[in-house]
Amino acid sequence: AVQADVTDRAAVDAMVAKVQAHFGGRVSTVVNNALDYSFNGDARAQMADIPWEDMERQFATVIRGALNVIQATAPGMGAQKFGRVVNIGTNLFQNPVVPYHDYTAAKAALLSLTRTAAGDLGPSGITVNMISGGLLRTTDASAATPEAVFDLIAGMTPLRSVTTPEEFADAALFFASPWSRAVTGQNLVVDGGLVRD
Repeated sequence: AVQADVTDRAAVDAMVAKVQAHFGGRVSTVVNNALDYSFNGDARAQMADIPWEDMERQFATVIRGALNVIQATAPGMGAQKFGRVVNIGTNLFQNPVVPYHDYTAAKAALLSLTRTAAGDLGPSGITVNMISGGLLRTTDASAATPEAVFDLIAGMTPLRSVTTPEEFADAALFFASPWSRAVTGQNLVVDGGLVRD
C-alpha cells in the first residue's frame, strides 16, 4: 500500500509517482474514497450549532482530496486515452435519513465535481462516475452505528438487507472496467433499493 494525505497536493503527486514507478506505467483507475467521519446519529452536530470548521474539514477531505487525485492522475490517463475515475458518494443527499450536515453537503458537491469533470475529461478518454451507497455493514466509519439502525434500514430496502462493502465494491469494479466505456457523469445508487430515483 502507498499512502498519502489526499488534502496535500505535493503528497498526492509523490504517491502517484511512487505508484507509477512500482507498476511501470501510468495510473489508469482511481477510486476517490477518502473519508474522515464517524456515523453516529446521536453524536452528530446539530444544525443549530454545527461549526463551520466541521464543514471545511469535510470539504477538504472529500472535494480537495478528489480534486488533487484527479489532477495528479488525469494527464497520464489522457496520454493513454483511457482513464477511470470513480468517486464515492452517499445516498444521504437524496434521502437524508440522518442529517449529517457536513458530510452530506460535501458529498453533494462531489456529485457536481463528478459531472463537471466528466465533461472536461471525456475528450481525453477518461470517464468520471460516482457510486452512492447508504450505510454499509460494517466499516470503520459505521462501527459506531447502533445495530437497531442497521435493522431499520434493512427493513426499508426491497432486498431486506444493508449493503456490504463487498457488494458496493462490485459497482466500483464495473465503473473501472471497459464495460462502462459509454457511461460517464453518472451517479449509481447502490443501497439495496432504499433510494429509487
